[in-house]
Amino acid sequence: MSTIRRLRRRPDFLAAAGGRRFHTERMSAQGRLREPDEQRDGATAEGLFLGFTITKRVGHATERNRIRRRLRSALALAADGAPEIGADVVVIARRPAIDAPFESLVEDLRRALRTVTKPPGPKQSTDRPGPARGPRRGRDRPAGKSSPLPAPMAPDGSTDG
Repeated sequence: MSTIRRLRRRPDFLAAAGGRRFHTERMSAQGRLREPDEQRDGATAEGLFLGFTITKRVGHATERNRIRRRLRSALALAADGAPEIGADVVVIARRPAIDAPFESLVEDLRRALRTVTKPPGPKQSTDRPGPARGPRRGRDRPAGKSSPLPAPMAPDGSTDG
């Protein structure tokens, strides 16, 4: 079982927002893998750090606290399958988390942790050209050319005005 510690500082929350994302109707998760030599509180940061965000749009303070308690309890069960990797994860709760079946919260957290802490795949070579794309509308169109839209039709169906 991995130890999951608490994410506390705003810069860490903002850094996690730049990583991978996972969404369900009950929550969203954002996460990033940390550098191996990254420091936290004067020591090398090891393991998984997790933080919760529950905005005022979700509900009153008592409802937000209830959601937070439910997610913490679900995380205690989901921690068994948590990856052993150095990462920061932020869980953003949504309103349906207050009434959702507890088992679905646990499963959502398990899937979220696996998804946002997945190591990056092999990098693609820059020698290969990217996908072929046609000209974009607007600035890539040669000046003086009309749009590729068909000519307007008269009420009788003819195009000769």
